[in-house]
Amino acid sequence: MLGFSFFRCYNALMNKFPQDFFWGAATSSHQVEGGNIYNDWWQAEEKHQLKEASLSACEHYKLYPQDFAIAKELGHNCHRFSIEWSRIEPREGDFQPQAIQHYRQVIAELKAKGMEPVVTLHHFTNPVWFSEKGGWTNFKLQKYFLRFVEKITAALAAEVKYWITINEPLVYSSHAYLLGAWPPKQCSLWQTAKVTLNLAQTHIKAYRIIHRIYREKGLPGPLVSIAANLQAFEICRPTLKNKLARYLRNKLYNFYFIELLLRKKTLDYIGVNYYSRNLIDTRHWGVRSLLLETCQENHHPLRKNSLGWDIYPHGLYKLLISLKKYNLPVFITENGICTGDDDLRWDYIREHLEETLRAMEEGVRVAGYIYWSLLDNFEWDKGFGPRFGLVHVDYPTQKRSIRESARKLAEVIKSGAII
Repeated sequence: MLGFSFFRCYNALMNKFPQDFFWGAATSSHQVEGGNIYNDWWQAEEKHQLKEASLSACEHYKLYPQDFAIAKELGHNCHRFSIEWSRIEPREGDFQPQAIQHYRQVIAELKAKGMEPVVTLHHFTNPVWFSEKGGWTNFKLQKYFLRFVEKITAALAAEVKYWITINEPLVYSSHAYLLGAWPPKQCSLWQTAKVTLNLAQTHIKAYRIIHRIYREKGLPGPLVSIAANLQAFEICRPTLKNKLARYLRNKLYNFYFIELLLRKKTLDYIGVNYYSRNLIDTRHWGVRSLLLETCQENHHPLRKNSLGWDIYPHGLYKLLISLKKYNLPVFITENGICTGDDDLRWDYIREHLEETLRAMEEGVRVAGYIYWSLLDNFEWDKGFGPRFGLVHVDYPTQKRSIRESARKLAEVIKSGAII
């Protein structure tokens, strides 16, 4: 599965990535395309409920051939992107053939450049009509997303092997329904739990739909997963409260969703999004303290990205090792840094690749590494300030400029060795 073989093990032991390793970068529709006027994020932006509006974003909807040419120049052999549900179905039941055709062309462009498409079906945004019916708080609305999944899979199955049904389901449920930072900007533990369970049930059904369609078409089986956001939970002080908090956070935030889907046999690989450390310092025995409180005293300081997130490459190694017991291939579907210091960006990439290779040397079946993001983009409630891109985007002119860190990563891709 995912090209894992004896030679993959051998290469890892020789301190090199295997020749069939996937290398790429990611985008998501609302963050780069521009003009996604039919989804709940655009609606919130129009109501001035967010820091900035996405507007034309990176104009990737029309500039994607140029952007993929850059990715090809950088040696990428895969690319992760998302399909914007609200473009496909802007009004309930009103499917747009030209929108589906657009994504066919996106995939054709990738394949013509030798890049494997990794397709995400839900990356945080929803059609306005779906949200107005209650969105992910209503279990009866699963049928609408599943109808979209069926239509897209039937249209694209012949050209797509790798699917991600839902990006970071726990990040979506917590930011939209617990923290109130994202549309619909609610703050309810009960609604958060409902949405999380709804997303899990929906993935299970979507997984089965995708596989069924491939069987009906007589196609080789697809590889389907989620992209799970995993954090490195570390304790500030070795107190009993902190140790309990670490156990609970690992169980709930990192592994609950994955293990639920594994029990239902609906993961073909494990998609991992990893960015940072969570330094636990719990001051009370209450549930909120155990699940949320972090060190506020700057103990054990680390380098940080421009959003203040700790840079902790060793956490990726530890998480990869912890996933080994599930005996599935792992695909790093996001890893990246927002910073104005490109030397720091390269250090971040290099150090995380070193930790990945170390985990592979210990038998973890890592299939590939996808950097977040190919382009600087609209970073949700943070606006356009954070710059994650391998490629700098000058938003007023939409001019692209390849960063030196991207060229250094290209050398690693070319040689298979960390320089």
